[in-house]
Amino acid sequence: MATTNTFDTKTAANKIIAGDQLSDVFGVSEGQMQGIAALGYNLYQQGKLKDAETLFRGLVATNDKSWYGYAGLGAVALAKTPADLKVAQENLEKAAKLNPKDASIQANLGEVLLRQAKFDEAAKQFQRALELDPQQKDPGANRARAIIGGLNSIMAEVQRAKSAA
Repeated sequence: MATTNTFDTKTAANKIIAGDQLSDVFGVSEGQMQGIAALGYNLYQQGKLKDAETLFRGLVATNDKSWYGYAGLGAVALAKTPADLKVAQENLEKAAKLNPKDASIQANLGEVLLRQAKFDEAAKQFQRALELDPQQKDPGANRARAIIGGLNSIMAEVQRAKSAA
């Protein structure tokens, strides 16, 4: 005899009202959440920011502990033209709080802070990104290294120009 899966909407509604995560109510696994995040990242990489943002918003709506969702929303806000630095910072700070060991999140947050001329805070985030990636394999941390290298070159040129004047 075949069994049928029935969905009890009343029970689901009560769980949602009680504050349960939608991912738990609807049985969305961590692997499925990661798959959605990967799809969002691929769309982001292709420059399809609106579609990527939709998926990342869905992740956050489904589970407000989804650091993938917040990190994605922050990256999308940073990539927009013009960048939405306020939204990027808010989302990346949430992502960093939920997953403080992700070097790319730290690097992205450092870039947001740098663009806002919050130099001390940016330096701390960049330093954190580098510490989390001692083997220099994380693309975000490597971007932080490139930013720091570029800033160091600019400072050296400024010093040379001051000395020559």
